[in-house]
Amino acid sequence: MKRKMRKREVSSYKDRSGFVFYKNGKVFRQINGCYQENYRLLMSSGLYKSLVKKEMLIPHRDIRKGIIEAEKILFVSYPYEWCFSQLKAGALLTLKIQKTAMDHGMSLKDASAYNVQFVGTKPVFIDTLSFEKYKQGEAWVAYRQFCRHFLAPLVLMASVDGRLGRLLAIYLDGIPLDLASRLLPIKSKFNFGTLSHIHLNARSQKMKTRGGKKHKLSRRLLTNLLTSLETTVMNLEVKKSESEWGDYYKDTNYSTKAFASKKSLVRRFLMKSRAKTVLDLGANTGEFGMIGAEMGAYVLSTDYDWLAVEKNYKKWEGSERLLPLTVDITNPGAAIGWANEERKSFWKRTKVDVVLALALIHHLAISNNLPFEKIAKLIAGITEFLIIEFVPKTDSKVKILLSQREDVFDDYGQKEFEGVFGKYFEIEESGPVVGSKRKIYLMKKR
Repeated sequence: MKRKMRKREVSSYKDRSGFVFYKNGKVFRQINGCYQENYRLLMSSGLYKSLVKKEMLIPHRDIRKGIIEAEKILFVSYPYEWCFSQLKAGALLTLKIQKTAMDHGMSLKDASAYNVQFVGTKPVFIDTLSFEKYKQGEAWVAYRQFCRHFLAPLVLMASVDGRLGRLLAIYLDGIPLDLASRLLPIKSKFNFGTLSHIHLNARSQKMKTRGGKKHKLSRRLLTNLLTSLETTVMNLEVKKSESEWGDYYKDTNYSTKAFASKKSLVRRFLMKSRAKTVLDLGANTGEFGMIGAEMGAYVLSTDYDWLAVEKNYKKWEGSERLLPLTVDITNPGAAIGWANEERKSFWKRTKVDVVLALALIHHLAISNNLPFEKIAKLIAGITEFLIIEFVPKTDSKVKILLSQREDVFDDYGQKEFEGVFGKYFEIEESGPVVGSKRKIYLMKKR
């Protein structure tokens, strides 16, 4: 049997220290000669051991000189898919790692948000080659990158609108500080952290491009800088506001009995599918996806509403099996970056055992004018099993949708739904949601 050739990670081209590649389903990293000295210091100083023990850095094992095998992340997410609290957790992790590195005579040479991934709701640093020897008197080379990747979007999300985190999908090297400075309200200049690290930093950067001096920092001043950043980030909180789905379960037509019936059906169908990976589309605050997580599956819990995802993350914080993400499935993350290959599209990264599509079909078909055919075909391309809820026109939620527009959906019915989805999936089992007119199906890909 032929062994697979190694495949280089496209986004790994920028780092001269080494690169990531894949072989036989495993993740490896090559360490180039120019980084060998720093790698030896990372391992001999106790820094690697300390970070791995605290679950702050992804563990690896040495294969041979210049090659390490890294622990595999089940799903790679991007910062523009994270909610406010996820980005905040990533920022605090990065600062904590920088402080720890300095205690071991090292420093982070970059502070990209892409160096952080989530295992469930827990952030972990994945770039083993980001560490270099700390030189007394030198400023933190990654300071401005940290401000662009973490602080600027966090301040904008907290001070202006939670949806502004999506700007990270446009600016892959972080939101420009001059842009962040212009977008922030005047009152932000009365906050010392925002004034120092966004407004004055943006002005300083402009002066630097005109030939400003490069400043040095003593260790004490650098520690003070990191503490100031940490305090600024910790004090940021997202605005308490209403969203379309943030309080969905408080305003639902489900009775307690119907809700319990729906949970029972989902649990039974998940058990029957023996799912190890689950994608919960339109997850809201993750109630049903968590059923899969409790059964041992790894769950991507997605919703397009940033506040619902924020509540989802806060509700299940600490879970290593449920990953909340902000994803609009009608316009998900696209393939972007160099040659449209640097960051993969959401669908390119997604392949699961089961898709959960609960209380979703009517929004896709009626609110977004998507034919059953397109929905079924897309889902069939990423999963083996589908657990889907059909919501008829007689349901109060559908009536609300149709009250806002003309009913031109003659093909929206249970018979039509079963016929179209039946072309892609076999219906294994179905059951009514007790106390409602809804029905949940377990389908298997043909």
